[in-house]
Amino acid sequence: MAIHEFFLMLAVLLLTARLFGELASRLGAPSVIGELLAGLVLGPSVLGWVQPTETLMTLAEVGIILLLFEVGLDTNLFRLAEAGRKPFVVAAVGAFLPLVLGFAAGWLLFDTSILAALFIGGTLTATSIGITVRVLDDLMRRRSDEAQIVIGAAVIDDILGVIILAFLYDFSSPKGVSLASTASIALFIVVFMVLAPIAGKIIAWAIDHTDRKLESEGLLITLVISLIMLFSWLAHAVGAPAIMGGFAAGIALSQHFRMSITQRLRLPFRRTLERAFAPRPELTHRLEKQFRPLLHTYTPIFFVMVGVSLDLSAVDWSSARVWLMAGVLVVLAVAGKVASGWFIAEPTLRRAAIGLSMVPRGEVGLIFAKLGLGAAILSQELYAVLLIVVALSTLLPPFALKAFYQRYGDRPELVMRDDD
Repeated sequence: MAIHEFFLMLAVLLLTARLFGELASRLGAPSVIGELLAGLVLGPSVLGWVQPTETLMTLAEVGIILLLFEVGLDTNLFRLAEAGRKPFVVAAVGAFLPLVLGFAAGWLLFDTSILAALFIGGTLTATSIGITVRVLDDLMRRRSDEAQIVIGAAVIDDILGVIILAFLYDFSSPKGVSLASTASIALFIVVFMVLAPIAGKIIAWAIDHTDRKLESEGLLITLVISLIMLFSWLAHAVGAPAIMGGFAAGIALSQHFRMSITQRLRLPFRRTLERAFAPRPELTHRLEKQFRPLLHTYTPIFFVMVGVSLDLSAVDWSSARVWLMAGVLVVLAVAGKVASGWFIAEPTLRRAAIGLSMVPRGEVGLIFAKLGLGAAILSQELYAVLLIVVALSTLLPPFALKAFYQRYGDRPELVMRDDD
């Protein structure tokens, strides 16, 4: 692509995302729906003006990494820890139940090969944390108790998804399955997620002290963006999704992380630690203020590119078999995720909110489907079916969540409490 064509495409993409997002908001839908629809309209599904080129997909990756940084910045780890094993239970059920249901449907009902059935199940395991967080943000529910469980579960779900994807990749290769390789990826991811926020906290202390001494305009945001990109590179290097690096960097700079650690250690040198490593509150506020324009610029690119990646023109809409398979898999995809909220001890309405929030597939489900197609494991027909499943399980949950909170959002079990 010529550079001037890229500039034109980027301008059209950003303006269309803003226009469709605003239109969706005025119609009472979450703005993320407008951005996803903008991608469908601009992409090969309708107009064919925008293609999922490597450059645009890289910009989209930057957008989701920045969004996950903001999520980490806003996440109270100890409030998340209060949920105990609940995020792990929700993630495990939400990953493996759809995997088993999708595999059973593909192999037993639709007579596919075992490998194709595994890829069908793998596509159904995914939860797009970016779409989930954005929907909760649009509904002003990101700091709710159920959102804390959902965010934790979605992060764990992403990690499980990478491990399942690595297993399926090995399974589809001529060399066969390497359990040692899959186990090493899992170990590296876990070690990274434990150590990265601690290392990041030390770097955040250095950023804070540098910012106190130097007055260069834009220095703070430059240092923080560099930290995000470094952690994203490290995450990819150990086999984790790059977005986990953004999340870990956000936790490291989070005011909640500092307050929780220093207030709960109960050690003689607690106050010394707090004075030494606590970033100034004004630093966090200034960072959030400087960071928001970047977020508003790059994040919509990610959601538009999710829509662009859905080539619905490849679907044979006249095929009864395609609709039958898609209908069955959509029901299983939604049911498997919604059920995950019912395996934990929470009030009924909170369980329902958690289950609904885990449904969106987005780009994560597409990765499984595209890998299966690229390895000649999925036929064009099965790939078309999975496109429909991903599209419906991405576009419908925001409407369901909005309707749910409009009806039940003022109930006592869904009332939000102060993070502090």
